[in-house]
Amino acid sequence: MFLKIGVIGTGAIGQDHIRRITNNLTGAKIVAVTDVNAEQAKAIVQKENLDAKVYENGHDVINATEVDAVIVTSWGPTHEEFVLASIAAGKPVFCEKPLATTAEGCKKIVDAEIAYGKPLVQVGFMRRYDKGYRALKKVVDHDKIGEPLMVHCAHRAPSAPGFSGDMALTDSFVHEIDVLRWLLNDEYVSAQVILPRNTRLVDKALQDPHIVLLETKQGIRIDTEIFVNCQYGYDIQCQIVGETGIANLPEPSSVVLRSEAKLSTDILVDWKDRFIDSYDVELQEWINSTLKGEMNGPSAWDGYVVAVTADACVEAKHTGQIVPISIPECPSFYKKDFTLV
Repeated sequence: MFLKIGVIGTGAIGQDHIRRITNNLTGAKIVAVTDVNAEQAKAIVQKENLDAKVYENGHDVINATEVDAVIVTSWGPTHEEFVLASIAAGKPVFCEKPLATTAEGCKKIVDAEIAYGKPLVQVGFMRRYDKGYRALKKVVDHDKIGEPLMVHCAHRAPSAPGFSGDMALTDSFVHEIDVLRWLLNDEYVSAQVILPRNTRLVDKALQDPHIVLLETKQGIRIDTEIFVNCQYGYDIQCQIVGETGIANLPEPSSVVLRSEAKLSTDILVDWKDRFIDSYDVELQEWINSTLKGEMNGPSAWDGYVVAVTADACVEAKHTGQIVPISIPECPSFYKKDFTLV
């Protein structure tokens, strides 16, 4: 049995997902695509030799009789519209982040899904599928370091072309927001943003780096450095300090080189290379769950919580205050244990 998928948006990430589903994964095939650039959509169909129809718009893809499930990889501001349409059509939908560009939009999706009566929405927070983060979560879940007390993180990228305003928080830090609450099985209660000296390598209008301080309900303190123009590479760090030990996110595999009187290892520079395997695992698990009529990944509620938290971080940045994070009680529709067996 194959899951017949329609893809809305054939930009870089859309093309990547089409290629991995067609060439690397099992149990699914692409049967419909669309993009605002129709020629681009046609080109990927031809390049991958797909038996897929190119539709004029996303709604036509969602309502196509041959489409069982939808992947939304279009421009962020269109996500809310297409996810709501997928729910209305009763079709499972995998949506790359953001689920919506506002917390209000995310809440509309949550309400629509609950009203439909069945989980249909998964959000593309791929770090939960990274083998390093999963190994780190097992350490926490199996009480290898006692109760977590503090978490130290860094999210560094060599450059951030096209970034402006608060995008370091709303486009980059959102991954930490999701994966840390998953790792700790906890929720946030406050946010503070500290602005260090600005790097001279960006326009003065763009603040970089940021330091974000979060507190959780259990009293865990989290600090994260977001430095998206660090120049030297793509570097994701996470250290959990527990009562009886410390656990670090494993570094990506790299050859240790002894040469020219130096000991060195390569550092990745492309985020897609850092998480390429996790994208495969993420989509394969989504395909498998969807074929079984289940939804086991990051939910619409997770997308809503991330949006609320990101909004609090933006407010904290601009006010210089510690901002409370007020998240309603999770509906029973979405309640699940984050423990990784």
